[in-house]
Amino acid sequence: MNAAAAVIALTLLLSVGVGLRARRGAAMNLEQWGVGGRGFPAVLVFVLMAGELYTTFTFLGASGFAYGHGGAAFYIIVYTCLAFAMSYWLLPPIWRFARQHGAITQPEVFAKAYGSPALGWLVAVVALVALVPYLIVQFKGLGLIVQLTSYGALTPATAVWLGAAAMTLHVTLSGMHGSAVTAVVKDVLVLAVCVFLGLYLPFHHHGGLTPMFERIEAVRPGFLALPETGQNRVWFASTVVLSSLGMYLWPHAFSATFTAKSERSFRKNAMVMPLYALVMLFSMFAGFAAVLQVPGLAGGQVDLALLKLSIQTFDPWFVGVIGAAGMLTALVPGSIMLISAATLLVRNLYLPLRPGSSDAHLGRVSRIAAPLLTLLAVSLTLHGGSSIVSLLIMGFSIVTQLAPSLLAALIGRPRVNRFGAMAGILTGVGMVASTVLSGATTKTLLPFAPGWVHDLNVGVVGLALNVAVMLGVSRATRARGAGAAMRGVPVRSPA
Repeated sequence: MNAAAAVIALTLLLSVGVGLRARRGAAMNLEQWGVGGRGFPAVLVFVLMAGELYTTFTFLGASGFAYGHGGAAFYIIVYTCLAFAMSYWLLPPIWRFARQHGAITQPEVFAKAYGSPALGWLVAVVALVALVPYLIVQFKGLGLIVQLTSYGALTPATAVWLGAAAMTLHVTLSGMHGSAVTAVVKDVLVLAVCVFLGLYLPFHHHGGLTPMFERIEAVRPGFLALPETGQNRVWFASTVVLSSLGMYLWPHAFSATFTAKSERSFRKNAMVMPLYALVMLFSMFAGFAAVLQVPGLAGGQVDLALLKLSIQTFDPWFVGVIGAAGMLTALVPGSIMLISAATLLVRNLYLPLRPGSSDAHLGRVSRIAAPLLTLLAVSLTLHGGSSIVSLLIMGFSIVTQLAPSLLAALIGRPRVNRFGAMAGILTGVGMVASTVLSGATTKTLLPFAPGWVHDLNVGVVGLALNVAVMLGVSRATRARGAGAAMRGVPVRSPA
C-alpha cells in the first residue's frame, strides 16, 4: 500500500469510528435514526446543510465543469447564494408545519398540506427517482477520487464497493446522528483542501489568478465568456432559476430541516451560508488551473481535471490527503441521502401497505432498505457514463417539479388543490423524463418556438408546463378539492 492509499484508508476508518460513536446515548427509533430526534442545535443543523452542499460535486463537478465549459460554471456560485437567501423565508414555515403535524419526511408535508395521501405517495416516488442520480454522483466521484489518488492501488469499482460498504455500515448503525458529527470532520478538511488547491495551483502553475485567466484567454479566446448558443445567457439564467428553486427540495435537504431544535437555526444559517458557497469558487479556480496543464479531457473525463493536476504537482502523501477529503465529500452526503431515501421509502411507500406497523418494525425495515438502495445506486454507477454535473442537473430538473405545489401551499391561497398539484407534478416530470429517455431537446420538442426558448434548461420548460396545468386543473376541479394551505404557518413568523 502506498502513502496515498494509507492516508485514504485511515481517514475512512476514522470517519466510520466517529459516526458510530455519535449514536451513543440515543435510542435508535425511526425518528432518532431519520431526523436526529428533532433536537440538533444550530451548529449541527448548519453542518448538515453544508454537509449536503459539500459533495463530490464540490470537488470534481465544479472543477470539472470549469475545466470543460469555462464561464458557464459560475452558475454554481449564483444559484447556491440565491438558494441560501431563499432559505431565510422558505425553511422556517416548513419546519413549523412538520413539527406541528409530526412529519419526518418530505412527502408527509405535501400529503398533510393538501389533505391527500395520494399526493404524498406521488411526491415520494418523484423524490426517490430524483435522488438516484444524486447518489450516483457520490459513488461515481468516490470511485474516481480513490482510484486516482491511490495511484491505481484500488480500481474505481473496488473503491465504489468499499465506500458503499462503509456508508451502509455508517447509516445502519448510527443514522442521522453519525452523519451530522462526521460532517464536522469532513467540512474542516474539505474547506482547508479546497481553499489551498484553489490558490496554490493557479500561483504554482501560472503565477497567480490574473495571469492564469490571461493565459487561458490568449490560448482559448472566449472560453471564459458565455457562448452565443448552447450554454449561453438564457441557459445560464434558466439553470440558476431551476437549481435555486430545487436546492432544498432534495429529500435529504428537506429532511435535514426537520432535525433543528428551533426555527431560528435557519435564519442564523442563511446569513453565513453564502460564505460556504465560496468554496465552490476555489474548486473552480483549481479546474481553470488545469485547462492548459492537463489538456485533452472531454465528456465525463473532465471530472478528472483537479485530480490529474494534483497528482502532477504534489507528493503522494498529500495526494492522499486530497483523496481523503474527496472521499468524505461522497460518504457523508451520501449517508444523509441514504437515510432520507430509506425513511421516505418506509414511511410513505411501505407503511401505507402495512398500516399497523410499529415504530420498532419500521426502524428495522428502514435499516434493510438502506443497503438495498445502496446496491441499486452502485449498480447504476458502474454502468453509467454521464459527467457529474450532467447527472446533477438531470436530478434538479426532476426534483424542482415539486416547487410549484410547495410554494402554493406556503402562500396559503386556495387557488391550487390536490388534483392540480398532482397533475402539475406529473406533467413537469413527464416532460423531463421524455427528454432523458428519448434524447430529445427543447428544440426538437418545440421546433416552432423562438430561438431563445430552445436554449432554456429543459427543467424550466417542465416547470412552466407544470404551473399552467396545476392552475388549470385546480380551477376546473375547485369544487371537488379543498384549497391547499399550510394554515397557521405563515411564511413570516411573528416578530
